[in-house]
Amino acid sequence: MSEAQAPHPGAGPLSGSRTFCPRQRRRFVLIVAILASAMAFIDGSVISIAVPAIRADLSASLADMQWVSNAYLLFLSALMLVGGAAGDRFGLRTVFIFGIALFVAASAGCAVAADTPWLIASRIVQGIGAAFMVPSSLAIIAKAYPREERGRAIGIWAAASALTTTAGPILGGFALTALGEWSWRLVFAINLPIGVVALGLLIFMVPPDDAADRRRIDVIGGLLATAALALIALALTNESEVPNLTRAAGLGAAGLAVLAGFLFWEARAKHPMVPLGLFTVKAFSGANFLTFCVYFALGAVMFFLPMTAVSAWGANEAMVAFALLPLGIAITTLSSVGGWLADRFGAGPPITAGSCLVATAFAGIALVSPLEMLFETITPLIALMGIGMALLVSPLSAAVMGAVGDEDTGIASGINNAVSRVASLVAVAAMGGLAAFTFALTVGPAVPQGLSFGSIPEIDLSAGQSAQFSAASNAALSAVAWVSAGLAALSALVSHLTLDRHLPVKPVSQPTQ
Repeated sequence: MSEAQAPHPGAGPLSGSRTFCPRQRRRFVLIVAILASAMAFIDGSVISIAVPAIRADLSASLADMQWVSNAYLLFLSALMLVGGAAGDRFGLRTVFIFGIALFVAASAGCAVAADTPWLIASRIVQGIGAAFMVPSSLAIIAKAYPREERGRAIGIWAAASALTTTAGPILGGFALTALGEWSWRLVFAINLPIGVVALGLLIFMVPPDDAADRRRIDVIGGLLATAALALIALALTNESEVPNLTRAAGLGAAGLAVLAGFLFWEARAKHPMVPLGLFTVKAFSGANFLTFCVYFALGAVMFFLPMTAVSAWGANEAMVAFALLPLGIAITTLSSVGGWLADRFGAGPPITAGSCLVATAFAGIALVSPLEMLFETITPLIALMGIGMALLVSPLSAAVMGAVGDEDTGIASGINNAVSRVASLVAVAAMGGLAAFTFALTVGPAVPQGLSFGSIPEIDLSAGQSAQFSAASNAALSAVAWVSAGLAALSALVSHLTLDRHLPVKPVSQPTQ
């Protein structure tokens, strides 16, 4: 699981009751939105389970795999707001077609990649396509359905999205286990038939919509954000187990300089992609800060835990997928409880409680990883993490929306969504360096050269060598989990200090699951 494992905050507002789509064709809009979301969710949820197979098949390093993940996240997170604005300017159907076509073409490139540079380049293009595809999937439903029908349509879309998020890793895990290392390519190849069906329905069954406005798109802001995030990710990603501090400092300084340029531009742009004035609101700044902390922690653990279980514990991909299943089930079935609690007590208390549960789960993973007991210890902790995420996801969206005026809810939710994805990007880059460094410090001299954290040994190891390799891998995972636990605990503190708490002023209904 990766950036699509847990629902991201800020799905976006639902605009007026005007619709461009005749009643008999609205179901095709819903089907296309579900198919597009399925492609994004399947890619995001399966990639971390497939990391060991990709490494073995392409002889890739840990840094290579960090970029296989981050090349996609970088362009998705940096350009998502540009993609949303493009839908308003050029029409959602047009932008949706462009995004899906680019995503599917890049998926074909990923499926046939002969080496890691090819795969990373294809993931870059895939991320650009996703930046235009992902914002359009929900927005086109809101625009196609009148207000009185919109809630049911979005409910169907959300249920289907939850199903693909939950089922994707299981199907991918079974394919990897049954068919061998090469089958990671099917994770990307499956997008081709899905995408062709989606494009056919969009082109032939969905009428074009009118552009909502003619505001200029903040292209310069998008380019500056992409450059800043790329430089920061490069600075945090180590090509070897011993960090090159000079290189990291130089790239980091360049990234921060470009980031400063981005903030300077956004403060003066006529139509900024990120209106900086929103961050003067304490609740909005607090919600986005704790979003970064929570999704950083989630992204780090859920990227490095599966590869540790496969490479060091001897688990196969299907076993790992089943062990992680409670996370998706808990979020899917219990998120309504978090929303009910936010309505009754304000967003602050359920977010604080959920963050504490997540922090406890990550600390537990750090403590029990040396036991290498996947179902006995890890699965209950994953369930606890899922309960915590279920408590905070809906209240977090409510906190973001409630912190700004009605006219700013769209851009506020878009910013919050982008923040959650940037957090995953930074987490994979930064925690990969920590994991590699911890592994190098812990592994014994008897382990053959060339073995690194997350790699599957291609030669038979002696009992002593295998024990040392596992111990070093577990130490690396524990280090990542401890940092993640600390960030989740910090998010609980920020929630307590910045978000609202109130008592109900009228009776409230009981939550449903």
